[in-house]
Amino acid sequence: MRSRSPEPLRLGVFWFGIQVVWGALLGVSMQARIAELAGAHALGAYGPIAAAGAAVAAVTQIAVGIISDRRRARGSRRVEFYLTGVAVACPALLWFYAAPSLAHLVAALILLQIGMNVAIGPYQAVIPDFLPNNKLGVAASWMAGIQSAGNACGALAAALLSNPLAVACCIVAALLGSCAYTAAHVRALELLDAQAEVPRAGRAFADLFISRALVYLGFYTLLGYLFFYVRALLPAGSTKMLTGTIILAVTACGALGALAASRPADKYDRRAIAAAGGAAFVLALCAFLVAHSFVAVLLSAMLAGAAWGVFLSGDWALGCRWLPRSALATAMGVWNLALLLPQILAPLIATAMLDQLHALQSANGARIAFAIAAVEVSCGVAWIWRLPATIASVETAPSGNIP
Repeated sequence: MRSRSPEPLRLGVFWFGIQVVWGALLGVSMQARIAELAGAHALGAYGPIAAAGAAVAAVTQIAVGIISDRRRARGSRRVEFYLTGVAVACPALLWFYAAPSLAHLVAALILLQIGMNVAIGPYQAVIPDFLPNNKLGVAASWMAGIQSAGNACGALAAALLSNPLAVACCIVAALLGSCAYTAAHVRALELLDAQAEVPRAGRAFADLFISRALVYLGFYTLLGYLFFYVRALLPAGSTKMLTGTIILAVTACGALGALAASRPADKYDRRAIAAAGGAAFVLALCAFLVAHSFVAVLLSAMLAGAAWGVFLSGDWALGCRWLPRSALATAMGVWNLALLLPQILAPLIATAMLDQLHALQSANGARIAFAIAAVEVSCGVAWIWRLPATIASVETAPSGNIP
């Protein structure tokens, strides 16, 4: 007999394992491995490599999302995609950390992106697959808090463990364990009825996509260049350790920000929740620009983390509200392009601008990248207000309709 009580925490545990992977790779390990293998050309090599990985992720999510939605229409809970994706991602992780050359590193990253996104595309539909609209705010905040916790654990593993194989094994264990836990819970749940609707790119969807993409451009610029920022600011310290500590501060405060936004996300306009978080994130980026000590950087990171947790809560709730339940994985894949395209474009935009300013090998290159990030996030915050008001307690439109 199937359970009729989906638990947001149990649904979100797999998100923890996924974010352990990205917390380790995107904040510390990718930059550190590129620096190890590319030497003085690391800053220039980072942009194209990161962009290639994100491009593979985008294509994979869309393709798998279509297949996943067809399976869902026949009663699938999408668990088979979680298991297949993890089975591909785990050996790719081991290869990534053992790669002896830049070519091997790129090949491992591409395989990893394929495996992870075979799982992530269908998994992103887990909240609206099982929870009604009036519970999306709290569930979205759980997901945001879990994301921050996973990022923190991944960054810590990458920063504290000197043996690459040990890092890989820790990440693999987290991914396997979290997948098994959530998959067992999902198998026991009843799917919500999906409305017979077709996803369409109305104005609200387009504005949601653009605002999210602009904010994520700034986020991935910060994340991508943080390692190089720390290396230039504190050349005498251990860059991996210090970067991991900063990311830990960001993610720990991110969980607190998500917790603080959980109830407001179901009671107040979700645009205001996301915009408040985005505006505070811009302030944090400005604080990074003027920081010249580790303490100042750490305080900036704490503000950035709390702000990002608030933004994620509003962002998840807005996405779950406006996407159609009958084609969730496909729509989530399209919506998630607003996250993946910035992963591609953020390093390319920053690299191009740094090249124009002859700053690719400059100690100030990362600070310039952070200034670019502040402008990008500011544009995204302004664009959020083009969306219709979205308050769960007063909404009358059927869940999933896109005006």
